[in-house]
Amino acid sequence: MEKFLNLSMEKQNIILDAALSTFGTNGYKKASISDIAANAGISKAMIFHYFGTKKALYLYLVNLCGGIMMKQVNEKFDNSITDFFERIKMSSSIEISVMKRHTAIPSFLASAYFENDVEVKDELQGIFNGGEDFRNKIAFDGMNTSKFKEGIDLKLLMKMLVWMAEGYTKQMSNIPVNKIDTKLEEFNECMDMIKNNFYKEENK
Repeated sequence: MEKFLNLSMEKQNIILDAALSTFGTNGYKKASISDIAANAGISKAMIFHYFGTKKALYLYLVNLCGGIMMKQVNEKFDNSITDFFERIKMSSSIEISVMKRHTAIPSFLASAYFENDVEVKDELQGIFNGGEDFRNKIAFDGMNTSKFKEGIDLKLLMKMLVWMAEGYTKQMSNIPVNKIDTKLEEFNECMDMIKNNFYKEENK
């Protein structure tokens, strides 16, 4: 990685965008280093020179994208907000802003999230499990639980939202950047609808 990181940021971004786009379109197994190299305008040998293996490049990209997302959420998240659903909406908005700046990320992350190739499946599961811990921290740390109706299982609620987010993630990979805000509005409307069913009447 040192040789790659010694490149100028411009050259790094060209290679990363080519790799993100190729993997995002084709998935791990069908994506080829030759295609990534061609899209980046460099030789296949240079990709191996910088990353060693296709698997190493792929996992580097997954960790890079996750790191970018978490860094932005950490920096921009307003911890004074204690409402559970507003916290979810805020973190989603921050993530969408990242996707709009890095347009190759949505399709890549959606592809990686549903990737089942045995060569990378276990490593991906470990990475995404770490992301789950971060998501729970953002949602629950400092959150006001008193707004919920009695008997609401917050862990089960979070699991339900994750299932919903899976479909949302898959859709995000197939829409143009200028339509992302519309999807975010729909997501927020869903959050409000769920909130109206899970909060006490006076907290809706």
